[in-house]
Amino acid sequence: MKKLLFFLFVLTLTTSSLFAQKIYKVDYESQADLKVYIVNYESQADLLVYMVKYESQATKDGLWYVVKYESQADKKVYFVDYESQADLKIYIVDYESQAGWRNKSKMHLLKF
Repeated sequence: MKKLLFFLFVLTLTTSSLFAQKIYKVDYESQADLKVYIVNYESQADLLVYMVKYESQATKDGLWYVVKYESQADKKVYFVDYESQADLKIYIVDYESQAGWRNKSKMHLLKF
């Protein structure tokens, strides 16, 4: 269910971004900088992610803004079907204040 909500959210975003945490969803694993899996529970995640509506809101780790075009992105991500395939496990949170790292050893994956 969370995957479906995330993809619907991605489809509604249409503007570009100026800040870090600009993400673009690619269709093929070979195009990705990072393979991501959305976990079912917060405790399983490396990063708690809040999807912001405006680029100016993406000011800290875990606040992701999805761009419309690949060239605008800081990172290109591919969403894998299995946890074992992922470089990074995320959990989509409901509030901006919940966003941030749970496993800081993975921070290097989102360095821009």
